[in-house]
Amino acid sequence: MSTRRFSSLARQVATACRRSAPRAFSAKPNTQVRGVKTLKFADTTEIVYERSDYPKEKLAKIFAKDVFAVIGYGTQGMAQSLNMKDNGLKVVIGVRKNGASWKDAIKDGWVPGETLFSIEEACEKGTVVMNLLSDAGQKDAWPTIKPYLKKGKTLYFSHGFGVIFSDQTGIIPPKDIDVILAAPKGSGQTVRSLFLEGRGINSSIAVYQDVSGEAKERAIALGVAIGSGYLYETTFKKEVLSDLTGERGVLMGGIQGMFKAQYDVLRAKGHSPSEAFNETVEEATQSLYPLIAKNGMDWMYAVCSTTARRGAIDWAPEFYTATKPVFERLYESVENGTETRRTLTENARPDYRQRLEAELKEIADQEMWRAGKTVRSLRPENQ
Repeated sequence: MSTRRFSSLARQVATACRRSAPRAFSAKPNTQVRGVKTLKFADTTEIVYERSDYPKEKLAKIFAKDVFAVIGYGTQGMAQSLNMKDNGLKVVIGVRKNGASWKDAIKDGWVPGETLFSIEEACEKGTVVMNLLSDAGQKDAWPTIKPYLKKGKTLYFSHGFGVIFSDQTGIIPPKDIDVILAAPKGSGQTVRSLFLEGRGINSSIAVYQDVSGEAKERAIALGVAIGSGYLYETTFKKEVLSDLTGERGVLMGGIQGMFKAQYDVLRAKGHSPSEAFNETVEEATQSLYPLIAKNGMDWMYAVCSTTARRGAIDWAPEFYTATKPVFERLYESVENGTETRRTLTENARPDYRQRLEAELKEIADQEMWRAGKTVRSLRPENQ
């Protein structure tokens, strides 16, 4: 699709970007008073909770007696713990002493013996135990964590995997504690960067057990504290089923498959690597996807060329027909536990890291992504 067809569109986007440029994060308390919103999503009414409903002073009041023990310091553990700390909450980190995560936490300012501890010590100190280990890591660490989950504490997750598939993980929370979830819809890096920009990621919240009678309120408040801009309600089960389907589908697995299929067809028909990559990946990620995110697909169709619009409208049903059966099989595989069993089995292999690196290298070595390195280097911001 020629970039000349988007000259008027580019002007619109440039104007919009100037109007909505990210603001630097400010520690100034948000004193705006708002009410919880009830909004229509298509034809369904849902309740939405916003960051503005929970300013820092309200978070401080709700969590005045709490210590948050973040178990695990991967991308989510890093992002959520730093955001909570910046929101004025009491946070400690629990990881394996002197491991890679321990060293990463020290680099980020966590102090051994003060805010950085072993998993056991952190669980002992925490009133809210935030299990942010990998899914396989949660299974392995559950026997260590469970004894510290005493009555009155709260167990927190950012994914329903461990609890919903307890027949595979063994994670069955004690009956006398609250169990809640706040699941950011993005990587930990994005959770942190959007927070620092003064924005916020969208997240889901859910309650699995409400013993205190305050579990939902605390889940919402904690969702804001970790860096969410707005939150919507779900259940532990719906969260894990939708999440596993999404990341295997259009978010990662499906998009890689479609990218590669189109790129390979163009190359087989004689197009150069640079042309095939630009028409497959670069234009999608740098031009069209951000515009779809901003205004929707119908708007994208309306402002593109008549030729592009006609072709997109005609071919979309073909792709729907071809891929819907794939998504149905995928969802069934998630729902019946096949995907979780495979995840836990593969991640438990002693050669897991080596096998993963080989799989990632196979993707990196594909001509499409090798060509992409050169294309990305030509972006003006990388000059």
